[in-house]
Amino acid sequence: MSDNIVISVAHQVVRWSIDTGASFEDFRARFEAAVPVLDTDRMTQLRAEKADWDTVLEAAGENAPHGFMRFWSTDVGGTMQLAGDAGDCASYLMGNHTIAERMYRHDPAVMLYAPLRVAIHTDANGVTRFSIDQPSTRFSTFDSREIAAVGEELNRKVLHLLTVLGVGVPDTLLSARVNP
Repeated sequence: MSDNIVISVAHQVVRWSIDTGASFEDFRARFEAAVPVLDTDRMTQLRAEKADWDTVLEAAGENAPHGFMRFWSTDVGGTMQLAGDAGDCASYLMGNHTIAERMYRHDPAVMLYAPLRVAIHTDANGVTRFSIDQPSTRFSTFDSREIAAVGEELNRKVLHLLTVLGVGVPDTLLSARVNP
């Protein structure tokens, strides 16, 4: 029997929770406009046609003007308000399968963290926040420089998306780096 029955990797994750400077409704609408829903009909068609990867890359580029698309979302706050809880919260899975593929080829287990989980929520003070685990702190755990490099790239892409959305990104996040 192999000694590799169980691989256990302890790791620390850094969570970014960034003040959006906007109302919940406004920021959520801008986020959803900038990060469109994955075109599942197109993906189904591409799989049925056994399209070449260049065609998949082109379709993803058209579907993700800022590098990301939404794979799933839910209005958590709306549900929790039924229990009498205050606060707004929407949760998303945001990513790009063409970026994920660049990690997947080295270790399919990266799909534990791709797409990225995001929450737009109001905190106890009513501040609307964008929260996400820093991608590089997730992907640096795979003992692969190639995967870690894509994690660093995802850091930059998330911060760029926030800039596009008009969020002031602190310099400390712009220089954040995790080494594998």
